[in-house]
Amino acid sequence: MNSTPIPDPDSPTAWMADGLCRMYPPEMFFPSDGVGVEKAKKICSNCPVADQCLDHALDHRIEHGVWGGASERQRRRILKQRRIDAELAR
Repeated sequence: MNSTPIPDPDSPTAWMADGLCRMYPPEMFFPSDGVGVEKAKKICSNCPVADQCLDHALDHRIEHGVWGGASERQRRRILKQRRIDAELAR
């Protein structure tokens, strides 16, 4: 008997069911070193929902782990650039 719940297709995170990360242990995406980050990013590079994943992490200001192929540092840079772009657009 499969005890995995069926995701609600109307959920804002329904895309997660299609992520390649579901096939790996969660700790794979919360590495403690650069080698682990690169391994996680490689998995994300082939993921069909990487863009949604990255957007989710940025929108929710998730600080830890690799999301959508971006490390914590990369996401901070993206957010900083978005703030700069918003300031310049004013």
